Amino acid sequence: MSRDLGPRRPRRLDRRVLLAASVTALSLTASGCVVVHGEREVLPATTRAEAAVALREFTAAYNKADAAYDSSLDADHVTGALGDIDAARLKAGHTNSPGGNSAHTPLEFSDAVYTIPEKAGWPRWFMAEAQGNKGGALHWLMLFTRDGLDETWQVAYLTLVAPDALPEVRKNADGWAEAVPANSTELAVAPDELSKRYATYLKEGGAGFTAGAHTSGWRAQRAKTAKRPGLATQYIDEPMSGDAYAPLALRTVDGGALVFFTTRRYEKQTAFAGTSIPAPNASVKALTTGEVRQSLTMEFMSNGVAVDPARGAADSDVTIVSRLEGLTSAQGG
Repeated sequence: MSRDLGPRRPRRLDRRVLLAASVTALSLTASGCVVVHGEREVLPATTRAEAAVALREFTAAYNKADAAYDSSLDADHVTGALGDIDAARLKAGHTNSPGGNSAHTPLEFSDAVYTIPEKAGWPRWFMAEAQGNKGGALHWLMLFTRDGLDETWQVAYLTLVAPDALPEVRKNADGWAEAVPANSTELAVAPDELSKRYATYLKEGGAGFTAGAHTSGWRAQRAKTAKRPGLATQYIDEPMSGDAYAPLALRTVDGGALVFFTTRRYEKQTAFAGTSIPAPNASVKALTTGEVRQSLTMEFMSNGVAVDPARGAADSDVTIVSRLEGLTSAQGG
């Protein structure tokens, strides 16, 4: 039940035409017909009932794709970082088990909470948080988006969060949330700068991020594994903030924002002379091109959610609440 509170998929080339034809809605007033242009008016991104339908449709498509290890079965329901991660996962699964996923257990959600912002223009989007039958006590956090009224809602961001880990989102009297512009100067870090700042932090360290598993902890782990006996590991992080990877942000009650963002990273393992790369597991092998001799370079897509304080707040450090990543390709050398 639900309760209402409140491989890189390219954009299709004909979307501008679709938008121009589909975003105009008509409403009646006492004086007659008034044209309301969806691309200019501030409107709720969707209805609460439609958000629930979008979650059900995503879940059904995800289960079909997972059972068959066939990315074509849910390609219309995922995009951005999640689309890349999901497609690679299914590709590896199909390579290793062409007959399908014998261990498939259908994903189910309960107690879904929908946070729907009011905004002008496209894309429209909303957040869903739900308890799943996978992931233990953690909640599934999903960000649905679409670029036109005739398009399918797609999940661009998906990660897992502890219950009550997220700050309270600001809502108006009607229960609608507030979307924060990507270039907002009202936050410690503008949402469209967060991916770049995070990638720089992972490389160089410094201030700006709260200590934790996805910041100082991850840097410490990298430093520890960078040089092992007979093996050197290099890390390269890249920001991702355009098109399907654009950050999306919700205003929180304290004036800050909850920001969904994407990064990409490469991890290169190089064996010293006289040694060899540890044998990759079956999933890595399935996504690897070239022969693994002295090196293996792996590409990962990562999507995360962060708490971005208001500009001028006493504590201006960004907190990475959760991050989910997946291997998307690998190259032997």
